[in-house]
Amino acid sequence: MGVKIMNKGCKYGTHRVLEPQGVLTQAAYKIDNDMNIYSNEILIDVQSLNIDSASFTQIKGEAEGNIEKIKEKILSIVNERGKMQNPVTGSGGMLIGTIAAIGEDLKDRDLKVGDKIASLVSLSLTPLKIEEILDVKIDIDRVDVKAQAVLFESGIYAKLPNDMSEALALAALDVAGAPAQTAKLVKPGDSVLILGAAGKSGMLCLYEAMKRVGPTGNVIAMVRKQSQADQLMGWGLCHKVIVSDATTPIDVLNKTLEANNGKEVDISISCVNIQNCEMSSILPVKDGGIVYFFSMATSFTKAALGAEGIGKDVNMIIGNGYTKDHAEITLWELRESETLRQIFDQLYL
Repeated sequence: MGVKIMNKGCKYGTHRVLEPQGVLTQAAYKIDNDMNIYSNEILIDVQSLNIDSASFTQIKGEAEGNIEKIKEKILSIVNERGKMQNPVTGSGGMLIGTIAAIGEDLKDRDLKVGDKIASLVSLSLTPLKIEEILDVKIDIDRVDVKAQAVLFESGIYAKLPNDMSEALALAALDVAGAPAQTAKLVKPGDSVLILGAAGKSGMLCLYEAMKRVGPTGNVIAMVRKQSQADQLMGWGLCHKVIVSDATTPIDVLNKTLEANNGKEVDISISCVNIQNCEMSSILPVKDGGIVYFFSMATSFTKAALGAEGIGKDVNMIIGNGYTKDHAEITLWELRESETLRQIFDQLYL
């Protein structure tokens, strides 16, 4: 049975919003996940969902690690909302799949039916219909599915590269915004604190920060376990490591000062996947410095009022998952660093 293609919709997908009216699809509670596409949409046969870390951690905790309960929760969310948007964290993730159909208004794109792509827009705004969940890879936040999804005209994507496995590309592209933003923010000589440094985004940010600070900079990784600290130092991904809990800001501050010659850092980057870590990101940063919240578990109310409450004049940046050329920058890191590639091959395949 062929796909029915309808008249042109809004480039941002507002024609798919069911409730409440007047908002974009990310803010909508429920969107239309009918897989008959509009003339400016792309239909994808979905292979895997990479649920974002904050969302998957929450779902896994609620399900007490039970695979069947995780499947039930994901199906329940998608059936209710028409998209994969965790009602607790508000976040989604991304997908990989194969182009099934292209609306006639997008025929000039560098795409053809059968191309494999990764979506670079959040599942929290992407119409999705899951027929079956085939597997849940609980250690890497990945869900293999038989499903379809729709990409809007404004939606960004990356063709999967030929020189690395799909799983490797998916793992990296899922967090592509973080290292690309790090490349823009970090300057030679900077001192940089990266919280949640043992995860995907954390390691990519460490690598990019090390590259940018040069011989006079200081890149400090914060992790929860000594074994993670030993690994990161062994891999050469940072200058120093502190072991702490990102929900204990005074401990993080004191250990950061100790690792940075008694001085506050120029930049902190939060890659944690749990709540209540805002002040551990803000407190160790000097006035006029930068706090980059890549974590989707961040409460920006807590960050803003918390900074005000301790008299910190810092520039706080929301972790926009998109920045220009972010996919290319992130994939290049895996091509450039044999160490990173081996780590990702080992952890995320």
